[in-house]
Amino acid sequence: MKYIQQIFLGRNFFYGILSIVIFYVMGFYFPWIINLANFLLFAFILLILIDLYLLFSSKKGIEGQRILNEKLSNFDTNPVKISLENHFNFKVKITVIDELPIQFQIFDFKIEEQIDPNRAKTISYQLKPTERGLYEFGNTNVFVSSPLRILERRIVLNTQSSIKVFPSFLRLNQLSLYNFKAHLNELGVKKSRRIGHSMEFEQIKDYVLGDDIRTINWKATAKHQKLMVNQYVDEKSQQIYCAIDKGRLMKMPFDGLSLLDYAINATLVFSNIVLQNQDRAGMFTFSNQMEDLIKAERRSDQLQKISNGLYNIKSNFIESDFGMLYNTLKYKITQRSLILLFTNFESLDSMQRQLPYLKAINKNHLLIITFFKNSELENYLNAPKKQIDPYQKGLIEKFIYEKQQIVLELNKHGIQTILTRPEDLEIDTINKYLEIKSRGMI
Repeated sequence: MKYIQQIFLGRNFFYGILSIVIFYVMGFYFPWIINLANFLLFAFILLILIDLYLLFSSKKGIEGQRILNEKLSNFDTNPVKISLENHFNFKVKITVIDELPIQFQIFDFKIEEQIDPNRAKTISYQLKPTERGLYEFGNTNVFVSSPLRILERRIVLNTQSSIKVFPSFLRLNQLSLYNFKAHLNELGVKKSRRIGHSMEFEQIKDYVLGDDIRTINWKATAKHQKLMVNQYVDEKSQQIYCAIDKGRLMKMPFDGLSLLDYAINATLVFSNIVLQNQDRAGMFTFSNQMEDLIKAERRSDQLQKISNGLYNIKSNFIESDFGMLYNTLKYKITQRSLILLFTNFESLDSMQRQLPYLKAINKNHLLIITFFKNSELENYLNAPKKQIDPYQKGLIEKFIYEKQQIVLELNKHGIQTILTRPEDLEIDTINKYLEIKSRGMI
């Protein structure tokens, strides 16, 4: 029974049966063909037995494994390899059917190859996930045919594995080229006065005439029986936070990804650039409450912590509470920081309802609001040789105009903005950060 379950009928089997049936039908009209049909049936049965012997002549048959990275990058092309070894003494034709995770919705996956006797071969293909999470790979089914191609033997390779899909980490190295801070001095860029910078504790030292009496350390003074003061230096690294709105508006899809996923991918790339510039990177999410807070630090494993924090973020499909965000930031992030807020405003009215809270946040921090153009509407409007209904055209132009008005309104209140197409989000946020660094605003 075990071996019967491994046997499948090949294409030549049906050709052979069809040929024999045709000869038997012709035998009704030409009796002498019956003997030829009987001979062909006997020969065909003999070939089947020979094919069975060939297919089961090797106990191992085909061995192999699936080779995957430890994690996959969301919305990027990820390589997958299947390494196979042929233990038969003849050249085999194989059909590989890999059991892919349900998230890909690929049900016709098939690769056909040939492997020489006692040789190995590596088959490669690529996968592009479009959502984060845990992906379950099943077994690898290899259908083997001998040179006769009458039957096929199915060999199941135990290659089951679970792989996590993280935000797009393959883009980290690609976009590091935009980090040209080290060359700014060569280009003659001059920094302006630093606004709102903080101080970092360096040491306790003896008081000398001219020291600020507000820095006297009274505990150290009592211990040493003389005046001691705290010495501070300008803080070299600044706190940079990415704030991700995971409310219902961030579930809007563009080119297979939601705005939330675009923001998550950009957060990972942006944090990498921040750490390369010796600043401290952190992040948090919010909707009706602040979640997933990772304190801004500059450690060797900080990027990995941020990546793990971004891995399983999901929208809760409710209206985001910016009032809650202001109150929470007031108590949880007390030091002045740059906050890059990923959100989306569909109308001027919706932004103005949140404007008091955004202005309040901007008083304590340097706030940059990133929201999105509707690139699909713009493409539809700018499509060549396309007749657009005047009423539809007016609505689209009004929608685009309102986005520009939102930018002007926020800038009028001193709030930095980035209005970008979803596909340009990563580059635009990096450029804005480098601009602000060069101007010494943080």
